[in-house]
Amino acid sequence: IQGDVGSGKTLVAALAAGQAAASGRLTAVMSPTDVLARQQAEAIGRLLAPAGYACAALTGRDRGSARESILADVHAGRIQVLSGTQALYQSDVELPDLGLIVIDEQHRFGVADRLRLTAKGEAPHMLVMSATPIPRTLAMSVHGDMEVSILDEKPAGRQ
Repeated sequence: IQGDVGSGKTLVAALAAGQAAASGRLTAVMSPTDVLARQQAEAIGRLLAPAGYACAALTGRDRGSARESILADVHAGRIQVLSGTQALYQSDVELPDLGLIVIDEQHRFGVADRLRLTAKGEAPHMLVMSATPIPRTLAMSVHGDMEVSILDEKPAGRQ
């Protein structure tokens, strides 16, 4: 999804997360900063709370018993949406029944970051979002392919 700030990308992500939760699956929302991850958790949490679904944030700032409590709630199924930073794909973070990955500001993450998070589940669906209309974002929107490359050079034989 590519859209301006305030255009409804988070609402679409929340609706998709609600569908995943209704199917008994966990959603992981990865954002590039602690502040954005916590904002996403709050916004998505407000939207999904009336349906009985819980959302929490997990970032590098969460340590010790606070981190353990969040991970225990995820493992027990008390949290249906976990929003976070790269902390989501750390080796000690288990994401049982991961069904959907939402990557906010996708241009800030590399292929390896997406693969690390994807490896936490069994072929989870992925939704990437950005408010920055860079060529890679536009190509992914048009082609629906995370492996599309934009070349600056003209193909051989063309002028």
